[in-house]
Amino acid sequence: MGIYVIRVPDIGEGIAEVELVAWHVALGESVKEDQPVADVMTDKATVEIPCHVHGKVIALGAAVGQMISVGAELIRLEVEGEGNVKEDAATAAPVATAPAHAAQTVAATAQPEVKSEVKQSENPVKPAEQAPKKQSTPPNRSVARAPAAQARKEGERPLASPSVRRRALDMGVDLRLVHGSGPAGQISHADLDAFAAGQGQVVGGHPQYVERHGEEAIPVIGLRRKIAQKMQEAKRRIPHFSYVEEVDVTELEALRQQLNKLHGATRGKLTLLPFLARAMVLALRQFPQINARYDDDAGVVTRFEAVHLGVAAQTDGGLMVPVLRHAESLDLWASAAGIARVADGAKTGKLPREELTGSTITLTSLGALGGIVSTPVINHPEVAIVGVNRMVERPMLKNGQVVARQLMNLSSSFDHRVVDGMDAAQFIQAIRALLETPALLFVD
Repeated sequence: MGIYVIRVPDIGEGIAEVELVAWHVALGESVKEDQPVADVMTDKATVEIPCHVHGKVIALGAAVGQMISVGAELIRLEVEGEGNVKEDAATAAPVATAPAHAAQTVAATAQPEVKSEVKQSENPVKPAEQAPKKQSTPPNRSVARAPAAQARKEGERPLASPSVRRRALDMGVDLRLVHGSGPAGQISHADLDAFAAGQGQVVGGHPQYVERHGEEAIPVIGLRRKIAQKMQEAKRRIPHFSYVEEVDVTELEALRQQLNKLHGATRGKLTLLPFLARAMVLALRQFPQINARYDDDAGVVTRFEAVHLGVAAQTDGGLMVPVLRHAESLDLWASAAGIARVADGAKTGKLPREELTGSTITLTSLGALGGIVSTPVINHPEVAIVGVNRMVERPMLKNGQVVARQLMNLSSSFDHRVVDGMDAAQFIQAIRALLETPALLFVD
């Protein structure tokens, strides 16, 4: 038997270290060639690291959330033959500075925060562990902890999936008192049932009125860490100012519905976003200083003829901004398809790197949750972001008559170092004119 070490590969682009965001294997597990063993994150993308050989995992290089240098040991395997290091398996020193159980615990704790950007490292729940259709404990009762049950040590967090934690909360069960029968002591729904049936006594009461004293520390790692760093950097470096304008989109909405009725079955359905993207493209021709990126370290503003439109997309792991490249070259249906494709790719984590960076201006929308006004944060190093608020029907005076109109606000932010207030206002007014007279969107 020999030892085979897989090291963090050189991912390119001058990257010296990466963040470990997920393990797909555990200590003692057998792995096959080309099987994914871990996911690491750079500043731009999540990269899956495959196994190069068949073997058995004997050491993990780090815990989820740790930074690892390129070339450092990622995982150590026991393999048939000589392997690639001169070391006996019995005397091999663990690569990880923390115990393997701690690494697995960190991975389980952080999993809900990174599940959108990587494949789940949690073992699939077996059918026997799935929540039963009928709970053995009525939902309006709590479970009293039996004195004989032995609690875990102070501060030790039991392993359990989010669904098990929520069910335990509803039942009034302290998971520290429940024995876990799964890997590394993970608690399943079946363990909850066993505790309620054999170790707990059902008493009357409503769990929503029971005192709660639990705390949960969630590491800010992976995509959430990148979002936090990016937002902090943007607010620290960019003096934002926002401008809000109301837009009458009655005619635009009527046109959108008519186009969907005529061509929706063959060309795809249109939302408001491709119309907004087209309006921004046309307005930017008059205001090239807004389609720009500002390198404040070098003191250089770069203006672009191409409109690489960032499309803010909410994923399970947090906010991402995939890029619709060359939006100026796309018609409404191509723009709609492109926006849907990059948004879906961001949610599934399958976008290539070139579609996760390089935007020149960003469009953001919360859809029906858009509210009345927002103050979007600029996607550094861009100099502007256009935000879309909720569309509502409201009474409006038109030609001396009170009529019902579809109204929507645009809430946008600009970098005041390079964009003057007058230019920002005129840019938004140009977009407004195009949206309120939608025929202008098709006039070049």
